Amino acid sequence: MAGSGETFHDRVREEANDMTSVSEQLVRVGKVSFGKGVFARQDIPAGTTIGRVDGRVIDDPNYATSYCIDLGGQFSLEPRAPFRFLNHCCTPNCCLCITEVTYEDGTPAPAEVSVETLCEIPKGTELRIDYRWAAHGAIKCLCGSPQCRGWVVAAEELPKLLKSRQRKPKQLC
Repeated sequence: MAGSGETFHDRVREEANDMTSVSEQLVRVGKVSFGKGVFARQDIPAGTTIGRVDGRVIDDPNYATSYCIDLGGQFSLEPRAPFRFLNHCCTPNCCLCITEVTYEDGTPAPAEVSVETLCEIPKGTELRIDYRWAAHGAIKCLCGSPQCRGWVVAAEELPKLLKSRQRKPKQLC
């Protein structure tokens, strides 16, 4: 690198372009019954890093949308396609890998997010992740998995959610 004129930002840009081309080779966005999803263009082995989730980093601890990814602390990531369209499943075939990052001066930077396969994914199969939402944000789940929790919620949050949804008997007197 010495004398090449390449800067740190050039390397980061090149790595991002490499990761984008990898994800474009491996996945495509397609239609599902309730919108869009991400599908395998080819068979993908277990443990494969599909690509980096790019998008707009939001510096606001109260920011929330249907698509945003919590990066911890005050940061969220509003992802761009294709990974904006990753749908939930209670038995996912992919996961989000969050890597903590620091700037060259040692101060914390927004985390980086990538998508990795949990199992072999055959060509044409939809890639799905477990959203693992908190109980207060849970919605009914339509994933269709035999192990569906019934709610888009983290497995450890399910008892809390079910307890909060139990109706207390009304007193009539």
